[in-house]
Amino acid sequence: MSPAFDPFLATLALVGAVIVISALLSGLIERSGFPQVAVLLGLGAIIGPYGLSLINVTLDSTVLRVVSTLSLTLVLFTDALSLDLAEIRRHSRLTLLVLGPGTMLSAILTTAAAHWLLGLSWPAAAILGAALASTDPVLLRGLLRRPDIPSSARLALRLESGLNDAVLLPVVFVAMALLGTGHTAGAAPEWSKMGLDLFVLGPGAGVLVGFLGVSALDLVRRRLTIRRDQESLYSLGVAFAAYAAAESVHGSGFLAAFAAGLTISFFDVELCDCFREYGETTAELTLLLTFVLLGSSLIWSGLVIADGPTILFAGIALLVRPVAFLASLWPTKLDRKSLHLIAWFGPRGLSSLLLVLLPVFAGMPGSERLFSVCTLVVLLSVLIHGGSLMALGRSKVQPQEAAPPPAARSPLSIVDSRVPEQIDVPELQRLRAAGEPVVILDVRTLRALESSETTAKDAVRVDPERPVQEAERLHLPREAWLVAFCA
Repeated sequence: MSPAFDPFLATLALVGAVIVISALLSGLIERSGFPQVAVLLGLGAIIGPYGLSLINVTLDSTVLRVVSTLSLTLVLFTDALSLDLAEIRRHSRLTLLVLGPGTMLSAILTTAAAHWLLGLSWPAAAILGAALASTDPVLLRGLLRRPDIPSSARLALRLESGLNDAVLLPVVFVAMALLGTGHTAGAAPEWSKMGLDLFVLGPGAGVLVGFLGVSALDLVRRRLTIRRDQESLYSLGVAFAAYAAAESVHGSGFLAAFAAGLTISFFDVELCDCFREYGETTAELTLLLTFVLLGSSLIWSGLVIADGPTILFAGIALLVRPVAFLASLWPTKLDRKSLHLIAWFGPRGLSSLLLVLLPVFAGMPGSERLFSVCTLVVLLSVLIHGGSLMALGRSKVQPQEAAPPPAARSPLSIVDSRVPEQIDVPELQRLRAAGEPVVILDVRTLRALESSETTAKDAVRVDPERPVQEAERLHLPREAWLVAFCA
C-alpha cells in the first residue's frame, strides 16, 4: 500500500487538516455567519471516497467509534462543568420548562412521527426521537456569541444545550434495552440490573471520581503548587477516569462523565479558566474531527434513502420543536423575539449523530437505518438553521469617531494623576460631562459573557485574548479614554 494511502498517515493528515483549516478560517466564518459545520462536512467530502479517496470511514470503523466515544464523553463532562448551579436555581422554572415539556415533548412528537411514517417499532422510534431532540452546541455557538441576542434567549438555549443530552441519554439506553429484548417477558429481571447500572453505578462512579478529583486538586494547591498547563490537562484526566470507572462496574460511562462534571460544579471549587477552557477546546476538537469523519461518506447516506415518507418525517422532525417550545414556554411571558429564537433555533448536529450511533455500536438490529434517517435531518438542519443564522445578519459595532486630542494632556500626567486602577460610575459620568471621549470595552471571557445577564450600556465587545487586533479592527480612537468592563 502506498504511504500516501496508509490509514495511519491518513488519520494524522486528517487531524492536522482539521486543526489548521478550522483555525485559519475561524475569523472568516465568525464574521460571515457561515456554519462551521458546513465547512467541516465539505472538508470531509473532499478527502472522502467521493473526493480524493484519502479516507473511507464506515459504521464499524474503530476510528469512528473511538472519536465518537471521546466526543460524547467530553461534551457531557464540559457541559456539566460549565453549568452555574446558582443560575439554574434562580431560573429553575425556565430550566424545567425547557428540559421537561420542551425537550421531552419534541422527543415524543418525533417518536410518534417516526413510528407512523417510517414504520419503526416504538423502541426504535424512541431512539430516533430522543436523538433528534438533542440540540447541537457547535451550531448554537455562533448564535450565543451574538451581542444582539436577548439575554433570556441566550440563557434558555445555553441551559438546554448544557443539560438536554443528559436528559435524553437515559431515554436512548432504555429504548435500546427494549429493542434488544424484543419485549419478551423473560427480560423483566434485567430491568432491575439495567436500572442499577444506568442510574446508580454510572452516576455514582462519576460523583466519586469528581469528588476525589476536586479533593486532590485542592490538596495539591494548598500544600504544593501545580502548573497551570498541567491543571488544564487535569480536566481531561477526570473526565476519562470517570468514564473508565463506570464502565469497569458495568455502569454508563457517559452519565458518569456528566456526573463528574456536575460534582465539580456543585462543590464550586475555584478553578482557573484553563481547567474549563482546555477541556472545552479538546471537546470541540473531537467534535470537529467526528464531523469530518462522518462527512467523508457516512452522513451523505441520508440522501440515498430520501424517499417521500422519509423527507416528510425529516420536515416534521424540524417543525415539532417550534410547536413544542412555543406551547411549553408560553406561560413564562418571554418577549416575542426571545420566544421565537428559542423555539426555532434547535439545530440538529453532532449531538444527534452521537446519540444515534450508540445503538449502531451496540449492534442493534435496524440501527443503520436510524443513523441514515438521522443524517438526513442533520443535513437539512445545517442548511436551514445555518441559513437562518446567516439571514439574521452580523451584528456590527459602529466605530467611534476619533476626537481631537485635548490640549495640555500628556500620557505621563494621565497615568500619574488622572487614571485610577478602577473607575466608578460618577467618575465616568464626570469624564463624559467634561466632553472627554470615552469608550467602554466589554473584555469579559466568553464563558463569563455567556453566563451573565449584566451588560454595560453602549459597551464595545473586545476579545481579551486579542486586544490590539480588536482595537485595530474596531478603529478605536487613540486619544479616547478606554474603560474596561469585566465584572
